[in-house]
Amino acid sequence: MTTVRKPVPPHGTYARANGSRGYRAPCKCEPCLVERRRYKKHDNASRQLGRPGHVDATQARERLLLLKQTVGWNDLAAAIGGSAANLRDIAFGRRLRIKRTTHHRIMQISATPSGGQYIDATGSARRLRALQAIGHTTYTIADVSNTSRSLIVPILDGRGSVRRVVAERIEAAYRELSKTPGSAARSMNRAKREGWAPPAAWDDELIDDPNAAPDWTGCCGTDRGYWMHKRQQLPLCERCKQAHADWLDERADLPVQQLNRARFAARAAASHREADLAHDARELLRLEVGIEQVAERLGVTRNHLQQALLRNPETTEAVAA
Repeated sequence: MTTVRKPVPPHGTYARANGSRGYRAPCKCEPCLVERRRYKKHDNASRQLGRPGHVDATQARERLLLLKQTVGWNDLAAAIGGSAANLRDIAFGRRLRIKRTTHHRIMQISATPSGGQYIDATGSARRLRALQAIGHTTYTIADVSNTSRSLIVPILDGRGSVRRVVAERIEAAYRELSKTPGSAARSMNRAKREGWAPPAAWDDELIDDPNAAPDWTGCCGTDRGYWMHKRQQLPLCERCKQAHADWLDERADLPVQQLNRARFAARAAASHREADLAHDARELLRLEVGIEQVAERLGVTRNHLQQALLRNPETTEAVAA
C-alpha cells in the first residue's frame, strides 16, 4: 500500500524553518532563518506585553462544541484553515492550551450549517419503523429518500447516529410515504413482532425526542389505554401494560366477582369512549371547525382523533340522518 506523504512547507515559513522533530530537520536557508527570527522576536514581544503565544483552550473548546451541532468537522477545518484532527483534539479536551492565533480564528468563525455532522438517530429510526409498520419496504423508502438502502437498514436495526443530510432525506420521505399505506406483508409482520408504532401513533413535534413515547390509543399510560389496545388488537405498549398492572394492584383486595365486574366495566368504557369521540368530532367537523381545534376542544391529540375516526367509520344511517 502506498502512503501519501504530507507536502513539505515552502521556504520562508516558520513551519519549514522550525522543522518537525523526528520527521524533518530545521531548514537553514536565508528566507527560513529570517522568518524564524521574526517569529521569535514577535513571540518575545508578546510575552513581555502579557500576551503569551499560547492560551487556555476552554473558550475555544466550548465554541467548537457549539458549532459542531450544525457543522461537520471537515467544514469547520476548511473555514478555519486548519486540520479536522486538530479541532477534534481541542474540542474533546486532548489539547489544554492552543496558539493564540488558533484561538482567534476559532472564536471569529461563522461557518454555515452543513449536513455532514452526525446527530442522534432516534427520530430517523422511529420514522423508518413507522413506515415499515404501514407496509413500506426499505427499498421503497430508499428510493423516495434518494438514499442508499445500505444506510437505511443499519438505522432501522438500531444504529445510534446518522448524518444530518441523511436524517433530512428520511424525514422528507416520511412526510410523503406516511400519507399512504404500503402493501409489504413482510414489513408489517416485522413491525408487529418488534412492536414498532405506526405514523398515527407519533406526534410530529415529539418524534425526535428520545424521551417521548408513541401514543397508540390516545390514552396510553392508563388502564383505558390497555383495554383499547386489547379491543383494537394493537401491540401492547409498556406504559399501558404497567398502568393495567397498577390498576390490578389497587384492587387486589376485592373479591373475585367484584374485580371481574370492575374489569368488564373498564373494558366496555374503553370501547364506547372512542366511538363517542369519533361521533362528536364529526359533528364539529360538519360545522367547519378545523381538526386541530376539534382535537383541542375534545381534549385529545390530533393523531389520536384521526385514529378514532379511522377505526370508527361513519355508518350509512348516520350519513342519512
